[in-house]
Amino acid sequence: MAARADTPRNIAARRARALALCSAAALAGLWALAPARAQEAAAPASAQAPAPVVEPVDNAATLLADRILLTGSDQLIAEGAVEVYYRSNRLSATRLTYDRKTDTLSIEGPIKLIEPGQTGSVILAEQAELSRDLQDGILIGARMVMARELQLAAAKIERRDGRYTELDHVTASSCVVCITDPVPLWEIRAKKITHDAETRQLLFEGAQFRAMGVPLAYLPHLRMPDPTVERMSGFLRPEVRTTSSLGTGIKLPYFLALGPSRDLTLTPYVSTSRTRTLEGRYRQAFDAGALEIAGAFSRDDIRPGETRGYLFADGSFALADEFKLGLQIRTTSDDSYLLNYDVTDEDRLWSGVTLERVRAEELIWARIGNTHSIREGESNSTEPMLAGDARWVRVIRPAGLGGEATVEASLSSARRASDATTDGADFDTISDGRDRTRLTLKTDWRRNYLLSGGIIAATEAALAFDAVHVNQDPAYGSTMTRALPSAGLELRWPWVQTSGRAAHVIEPVAQIVWSRGSLKPFPDEDSWLTEFDEGNLFSMTRFPGEDARERGLRANLGLSWTRHDASGWSLGVTAGRVVRAEDLGQFSAGSGLSGELSDWLLATHLTTEAGLILSNRMLFDSGFDISRGELRMGYGAARGTVAAGYLWMEANAAEGRAVATSELLFESDWRLAEGWSGSFDARYDFTANRATKAALGLQYATECLAVDLSLSRRFTSSSSVKPETGIGLSVELIGFGASAANNVARRSCGG
Repeated sequence: MAARADTPRNIAARRARALALCSAAALAGLWALAPARAQEAAAPASAQAPAPVVEPVDNAATLLADRILLTGSDQLIAEGAVEVYYRSNRLSATRLTYDRKTDTLSIEGPIKLIEPGQTGSVILAEQAELSRDLQDGILIGARMVMARELQLAAAKIERRDGRYTELDHVTASSCVVCITDPVPLWEIRAKKITHDAETRQLLFEGAQFRAMGVPLAYLPHLRMPDPTVERMSGFLRPEVRTTSSLGTGIKLPYFLALGPSRDLTLTPYVSTSRTRTLEGRYRQAFDAGALEIAGAFSRDDIRPGETRGYLFADGSFALADEFKLGLQIRTTSDDSYLLNYDVTDEDRLWSGVTLERVRAEELIWARIGNTHSIREGESNSTEPMLAGDARWVRVIRPAGLGGEATVEASLSSARRASDATTDGADFDTISDGRDRTRLTLKTDWRRNYLLSGGIIAATEAALAFDAVHVNQDPAYGSTMTRALPSAGLELRWPWVQTSGRAAHVIEPVAQIVWSRGSLKPFPDEDSWLTEFDEGNLFSMTRFPGEDARERGLRANLGLSWTRHDASGWSLGVTAGRVVRAEDLGQFSAGSGLSGELSDWLLATHLTTEAGLILSNRMLFDSGFDISRGELRMGYGAARGTVAAGYLWMEANAAEGRAVATSELLFESDWRLAEGWSGSFDARYDFTANRATKAALGLQYATECLAVDLSLSRRFTSSSSVKPETGIGLSVELIGFGASAANNVARRSCGG
């Protein structure tokens, strides 16, 4: 703020303000004694008048003004830069007259009244007649701004009982209104608006909704929350949705606040394809958890005469002794409902309960449930859909041996609904009705040593014991046991070179692992899909589960190089392969791990300071024929983010892949301009020479309006679903229980 010169006028003004501060106590007494004196004057003559009651100090008012005059007619007049502070209310005006007899304030503007509380309202007016506590009265030519968002301009504002504010002939909008262009993007004009400060609701009477000055709708009565409301019963923003299977329809959700910790949302959905759908979502928060249930019932033309729907439930609860209980339910009426109504792309629906406890050196985890597959080609009777798993892991550090050891116990059970059996002893054949229960006890130990020359050595040992019980599969005995000991030695020799611009790290690694070569085969339910990457290049086993274990004598060899540049970027390359003393036929062709010599693994990672991340991983044999390849790219900046990935895997019948996989995935979102943002996602299958799915989104947001337009296309088809195109549109008015986002286009009234 610029300094003011000490002119005689300024000196006089400061003296007047100082005098006003000194007279604040006198004003407080005048303000506080007014009700008591009114009571004394109204008392009968025969009665003894009670002593004046002085209100507490926090009811006192503070007055600042250039000039203050106390008249003989019980009036106080303040003029020039008047400011009143009373119970966190702040009033600014040019002239104020307080009449003690009527206990009212006559105020001349321009007036500015700032109120405390949840609404944080600001009222601007030309003139006003208010009560002593500023809670009741009439303001002429007024405008009210609530929570710095919603503006209400009225010919007159009347305040009653410290709770209700009534506005006559009012225009409401949260858009910025400029003098040069007074027509907002949208506005609601009403004969009367009543704001209830207790319920924080706005009641419109004779409301007319206008967009860019054009009347679009008339509602005789309309109730909406004020901008401070976070959750209150009422309609939420509608959504218009058009799909090729359901036609054009509208969703109109209604939110019911059942209490501070419970709510229910009901969404009727009606479309031109004669679909009648009622969606519902119930949420409840507990002291130690939360529960959410969502579902829908539909009658449509896709399956005439049928009642369709789905039910999802998710719950999480904290139990005693740091345990957490999880609940999940996923069920649907038919295979195509979830895609028809754009609920989810999941095609394997798991329902069950989980229990876990995670501590620094201990893990307890268990789950039991059933998987219902809606994937084409899968049978819920011959797949192990009912399954339970439990695992206990404990980390210990033995004092005598040193290093770190892990003790683990696990129990796994899988059941098929079918009772059919398969004759023969072909271990690659899965029985239609096979049931399996497996118990595993496993321990492993590792210790590192630092040798001369900077070489890091490690010794490892492991012992796994398995017991399995099999039903309805003659290829296996009913009860079988096995044990597999393993031992390993690892050597690492990191070389580091540092220059003025970069640091280079080269690390050759050699690991020799021995496991017993012969092992009784178990039914394989959890180790079908194997991965070979830089994360498990130096692992003692590369099977993801416990049903299969890596055997024999092998050497895991690798070399890595990393450059850290001073400018902020880094590049890393890892190469390696597995050499076996004997091919035991453990891994399928196409996994990259079969044979005495595995495929070469080459992995590259690039990270730049600008936000670009590139990673590439591939497996190829000695003839440079690639069996698997994966390329991922990500870029993030202020203008948007882009992520893309390409995956190639050759056909492998043992892993359920009859044809090669060649797929491109692309995801992006960007900021086009102020207030405008968009997104584009796509998935393309090069094997089928067609797109799998594509989605385009466009959003526009201002300080008073949010519009979301989406377009999607699913190209895949099956016996239960057809290719489908969907268009969605939703519009939200900011200022009625919804706050504007940060990155929005804000109107500027330039000079």
